[in-house]
Order: sequence, then structure tokens, then C-alpha cells
Amino acid sequence: SSGSSGTTSLTITASKSSSTTSRTGTITFGKASSATVSISVSQAAASSGGSDKSFTVTGNGKSVTFKMKYVEHGTFMMGAVENIFPEDCYPAHKVTLTKNYYIGEAEVTQALWYAVTGDSPTAENFLSSCGHGDNYPVYNISYEDCKSFISKLNTMTSQKFRLPTEAEWEFAAIGGNKSLGYNWAGSNNINEVAWYDDNSNGSTHIVKTKAPNELGIYDMSGNVGEWCNDWFGSYSSYAQTDPQGPTTGTERVHRGGGHHTWDWPNRILYRGGFSPKLKGWAFGLRLAL
Repeated sequence: SSGSSGTTSLTITASKSSSTTSRTGTITFGKASSATVSISVSQAAASSGGSDKSFTVTGNGKSVTFKMKYVEHGTFMMGAVENIFPEDCYPAHKVTLTKNYYIGEAEVTQALWYAVTGDSPTAENFLSSCGHGDNYPVYNISYEDCKSFISKLNTMTSQKFRLPTEAEWEFAAIGGNKSLGYNWAGSNNINEVAWYDDNSNGSTHIVKTKAPNELGIYDMSGNVGEWCNDWFGSYSSYAQTDPQGPTTGTERVHRGGGHHTWDWPNRILYRGGFSPKLKGWAFGLRLAL
């Protein structure tokens, strides 16, 4: 409850079984306005390979459910071997991820962004032709916008959502320990798994309308590019464990290509870096946990 001074408080009731956890609560932001946030977390019965998690967030007149896919830790070769990529994609190097994690089944949608922020960054007239609607991926967002969104989402859900590291992003994109070595996320035929310049008609598309990759994750090639948490920098040839990227920099990592690019930049191993303040129709995000 809130006192006469208008201070913020949160009251949560929770129940938990072996398969489902649910929470509900009311957050009062001040004397004049309040929002009710409903949070439910469901988890399928655990298996030897781990289990996915689903979340429902209600805010700003929308109720949005999204799934986080379980990724088991593992070791892989990160970076390119073939001499067909820009120099920043080399050298290939051994990376070990020691912790299991979760990554979004789909890119963050415009509906989820609005439920959390009350803002619609894709609504501007010059961008609406690139895809506008609840189930389209959100875009026209900077790295800094993503960090603000995630902070609000964590306040609403009492979770620890974040952007993936670049290594986590690439490991999930190749299919984790189930990888079949595809060029694009889920196939060697880009048209099966990605919206890109040859098939997108210049627009983003509703998420999860192409085939998923080996882990059941959609659109890691194409549709919109995705911010990662790392500063952008050159790869090292040395083996690394749980890499976090450079400690400083001027650009943040951006992966996954997009609907506006040709087939090569949509390959899993292709990488780029951009100012954390930059936004536009190429910039979206995918959550990690």
C-alpha cells in the first residue's frame, strides 16, 4: 500500500506447485496514477534436458505471454573459419559456457514492449510500413532503450531478465548442444528460417512465422537485428570461458541480420557493432535470463 506521501510499494501473493508458480500484485506509482501488474510463471515438468519457462505480463491495457527457451551449457567454436566474412568475424576460438541459461523463443514483440513501457517506438509514420502490430518484433530501439525496458520488466516481474552476451547469443543461434552446423539459424536454406531482403517485401513480419532452429528458437536469422550486451571488439584466438566481451568500447554488439539485409549478413556467424544510442528499423532485441 502507499502512504499519504505517495511512496511506491508492492504487495505480492504467491503460490507454487511442482510445475507452476504464480504471482499477482499492485504497484502504485504515486497519488494520481497506479497500474496493476499480473505475473504468472509456468514451468513444464523438469527433464534431463531442462525445461522452458513461460511468463505473462499485464500492463498498460495489454496482457502478453512469452516463452523463454532453456539452453544447456556447453562448449563450441565461436567465430568463422571460412574466408567469406568480414575480418571482425575471425578467428574461430573455443568458448565454454559453464552455466545453463534461458533465451527468448522469439524477439520481443511490440505488444510486450508496450505492456512494459506504454510506448510504441514503431508507430512513427516513416517506420509503420516496416511492420506494425502486437505480434511484430519491436524495433527502432537503441541499446540504451533496451536496458531501460529490461529494468522496468524486472521491476514488474521480480526476475533478472537481461540482454544475452554475444557468446550466449551465438551458442543459442547455432542450436546449442543440438547444433547441426547450419549457416542460418535452423537451416542451410535461408528462406525456411529467415525474413530477409529477398522475401520480406521491405518489412518485418510477425514473429515465429518461419521455422525454428534446433532448440525451437525463432528468427535468430533475419526479421530484426538484435542487441547483445557486449561491447564490440576483435576476437581473440585464445580459448575463453563465459566471455563477457571487452571491458570498454564505443559500440555494442548487434547480431542476426534483419529483413533489410541480403543473405550473408543473416548468417549466424556474421557480427557488427553500433553506437548504443543508435536506433532504427534494423534494431530489436531478444531477452536472456
